[in-house]
Amino acid sequence: QDTTKIKITHTHVKLEKLTISRKKNKQKLNWIRLAERGKIPYGKHVKYTNPRVVFDGLHWFLTIGVEEGEGKHEAYTEGMGVDLGIKNLATVSNGRTFKNINQTPKVKKLEKSIKQLQRKLSRKYEMNKIQTKGGEYRYRKTKNIKKLELLVLKKRRRLKNIRLNYTHQITATLVKAKPAYVVMEHLNTSGMLKNNKLSKAIQEQTFHEFKRQMTYKCAWRGIKFVVADRFYPSSKMCSNCGHVKEKLPLSERTYRCEACGMEMDRDLNASINLKNYAKSMV
Repeated sequence: QDTTKIKITHTHVKLEKLTISRKKNKQKLNWIRLAERGKIPYGKHVKYTNPRVVFDGLHWFLTIGVEEGEGKHEAYTEGMGVDLGIKNLATVSNGRTFKNINQTPKVKKLEKSIKQLQRKLSRKYEMNKIQTKGGEYRYRKTKNIKKLELLVLKKRRRLKNIRLNYTHQITATLVKAKPAYVVMEHLNTSGMLKNNKLSKAIQEQTFHEFKRQMTYKCAWRGIKFVVADRFYPSSKMCSNCGHVKEKLPLSERTYRCEACGMEMDRDLNASINLKNYAKSMV
């Protein structure tokens, strides 16, 4: 896609090579009406980069980069450490916590509805199973099956958007607090997924997406984003005296230091350690 040929108005976007029509008015077919109007800046002086068109099974989405001058930022507060987890999605060094949205009744009800529809869809396929002359089975897709598949796709998309929107709300809240720097730990997600008991919960939390959003939102506001070393003992270290425990099982939710006797929520203790990690670097 040639970025110089992209044309955008308040209501429409024009992309090249969308139609193979040989009619004289084929250029009119390249103009597409936008569902969300006025979201993309347009004008003679606006430059576009890296356009992408994505289809999610229901709708088409256009993502495009716009060059913009760097603005001046206001004074920032002290740094911030963010610890990601399963019980709470994020625990901040200032004591604020953001709950795990996957444990809310709204999401649980939606997940249950998807499972029920998938079972119903599976039964429909079994009812319409046909045996061919070669002895193999072929599944006939009826109109009712297509309706169920569309319904499952819509519910899955809704569930995905609920999680994505919640992550955007949290990351926006953290960045708007104007910290001098933000520190997050380097999570070995692939290693964590090997735990069969926690793999589903880890996948639902979308730690990678949280980190991705924090990276570019901090860059927008001129906030230094630091990723702690993978082997930094943020959970095992005491934020008061610096003592490091040899073992700290996941079932132990309160951190108790053997050296100074401090007791604190383990996630809050880890977030404070992450904040202290970058003090010498910033």
